[in-house]
Amino acid sequence: MAGRTAYIGFKGRNNSSAMIVDVLSQQHYLLTNSFAGLRKDIDKLPAEYDAVYLFGASKDLTDSFCIEQCAEKNCTRLFTELNVNDIAKHLSAYGIKSTVSNVHTHYLCNEAYWYLLEKYQSKAVLIHIPTIKNFRCMFEKINFLQM
Repeated sequence: MAGRTAYIGFKGRNNSSAMIVDVLSQQHYLLTNSFAGLRKDIDKLPAEYDAVYLFGASKDLTDSFCIEQCAEKNCTRLFTELNVNDIAKHLSAYGIKSTVSNVHTHYLCNEAYWYLLEKYQSKAVLIHIPTIKNFRCMFEKINFLQM
């Protein structure tokens, strides 16, 4: 993938999103786990990224990832321009099952995703991953994954 890529997760020692970005890149970012704090964190991010991968934990996932295509705020939807089907194929090549969703969430991840889509002109994607409880069994596969 050409250009600069950012990997972003959420703060927390036992947060699976923090774990995955740490494996994917030595230079990654962690967002505050609050609505007001994450906006400030995103405003401070460098502007020159060509692709931004945001990871968020979902208790609904056990052995797969969910690639989110859109975020919604104030009744307006923003969609990623990154190729979610290519991302799904890439994950599959490493033995990681994934689904693609057009249904936005209503939580902190959606808020962060919205601001990232806005800031990076839709060159961002949110990938939900299992929480730490279910994530550990997938961790070996992720050690070899490079988005």
